[in-house]
Amino acid sequence: MPARKIDETPKPAVRKAARRTATQGQAATALPESMTTGKASSAKAAAGDKPVFAYIASLPQPQRGIAESIDALAAKTLPNLERSVKWGMAYYGVGDGWCFSCGGFASHVKLMFINGEALKPVPPVTPVAMGKATRGVELQTLDDLDERQIAEWMKQVTSVPGLGGKKR
Repeated sequence: MPARKIDETPKPAVRKAARRTATQGQAATALPESMTTGKASSAKAAAGDKPVFAYIASLPQPQRGIAESIDALAAKTLPNLERSVKWGMAYYGVGDGWCFSCGGFASHVKLMFINGEALKPVPPVTPVAMGKATRGVELQTLDDLDERQIAEWMKQVTSVPGLGGKKR
């Protein structure tokens, strides 16, 4: 087999432009690489409020504002709410395990309910690689956040066993 010829002429350095997002009244900011690839962030797994608040604070706008609103709604809706960062997203649970997750991506925030196919009405989005029963919504702006419906789903999902929870 003949040897491959290697082109040794110097090539100019080419850098890909960072993907950016802009919000009303704010300068554009570079998105973390994980948000542009469609994967969850590289945030380290850690239990408690502080890691979740740090994760949310690391998101650019408008994703940060959406995630803050979801977190505040969860705290208002669910007594004894527990928070954790897992798999690069914020996870929320009450009692029997993790019930739903919230994660920022390039153009939206995913709010996914574990065992979401048991909810009424069933949330419209079936995510990739998050479990067959997981359902949720993808929110691009704060206007997409239907607080009444999301709060109802949050209440419903706490009545079915969560991820890591015991079966009833």
